[in-house]
Amino acid sequence: MNHNGAAKQSAGTRKSDAKRLTVRNLNKSFGSVHVVKDLDLDVEPGEFLVLLGPSGCGKTTALRMIAGLEEVDSGSIVLGDTDVTNVLPKYRDVAMVFQSYALYPHKTVEENIGFPLKVRGIKKEERAAAVREAAAQVHMETLLDRYPRQLSGGQRQRVALGRAIIRRPSVFLMDEPLSNLDAKLRGFMRAELKHMQHDLGVTTVYVTHDQIEAMTLAHRVAIINHGVLQQLGTPREIYNNPVNLFVAGFMGSPPMNFVEGQIKNGRFISDGVDLAITGVKEVARATLGFRAEDAVVVDPGKGLFDGRVYTAELTGEQTLVTVSKGDANLAIKMPKDFEIDFHSEVGVNFAGGQGFLFDLESGARLDAQLKAT
Repeated sequence: MNHNGAAKQSAGTRKSDAKRLTVRNLNKSFGSVHVVKDLDLDVEPGEFLVLLGPSGCGKTTALRMIAGLEEVDSGSIVLGDTDVTNVLPKYRDVAMVFQSYALYPHKTVEENIGFPLKVRGIKKEERAAAVREAAAQVHMETLLDRYPRQLSGGQRQRVALGRAIIRRPSVFLMDEPLSNLDAKLRGFMRAELKHMQHDLGVTTVYVTHDQIEAMTLAHRVAIINHGVLQQLGTPREIYNNPVNLFVAGFMGSPPMNFVEGQIKNGRFISDGVDLAITGVKEVARATLGFRAEDAVVVDPGKGLFDGRVYTAELTGEQTLVTVSKGDANLAIKMPKDFEIDFHSEVGVNFAGGQGFLFDLESGARLDAQLKAT
């Protein structure tokens, strides 16, 4: 107990040195393309914030502006109490970890990790001690004499992290650092990265298009699309209460199921679907959404609507059943021992409070829900 308490106190001491990152009205265009639009972010000291969105949405450009690698068209970037909007990257006290690792091929692991200190003119003995400490934190202390070509992808990523750690920066900036790894190693490195960031307590901004990474790593997630911040909140908040169709469809694996229709006289109506709702009377083009884990496959006529089994896949811990309904394919998570024939007619059921309703034209979530059945 005492040991744990000491560890927590130590981590807390380090976290108290972490700095706040404040981004205000950040804008960037490349030619006629407005890539980042009026981006506002407040990243708390020691927070792990993930910028999540599809390729080309502006998240990496935003990260590169924070790092100083891209000029800002307008807006401000403040680190702690210092406005760094127009400060050169080397004076910003940030460390960036790239997707490509960006290691020096002719330098050993030890030389790669220690390079930031060498540039600063830190003496060899002091540098060597710092390298050993940083290498130990990323489990590379036994491979200091190897070159990048002699390392696996995961090991190279550890070296890149070690090089970032050794600087003891105010902010870590990470651009899809795990995307070059295979699935198993990516899962392992996610856990390592989360543990390391928690222990170091460094304010971290992490870019990814992988919503599983966002869900597992982030204290909060900022979802971006077409350069615009769509929603900012904890993974749980965003997953349970998406503000619009884009967020609902982007956050979750498999994505949220959508059935298009209309709301007429207080009812959601689609092909073979007629459900009473509360809160909204008329919407010309509406979408009903529900999560795979909130629904169940039942006998035909026993659910909210019927469909036909398109496929059933045993994933190990569950059976993922895909049900065709008009033009939509709907994913439903069933127990691992569930079996059903292709093309079977089935019912789909879920509790009224677990359905979401959206305006298809604007994408906005409607203040409405299905009536309990």
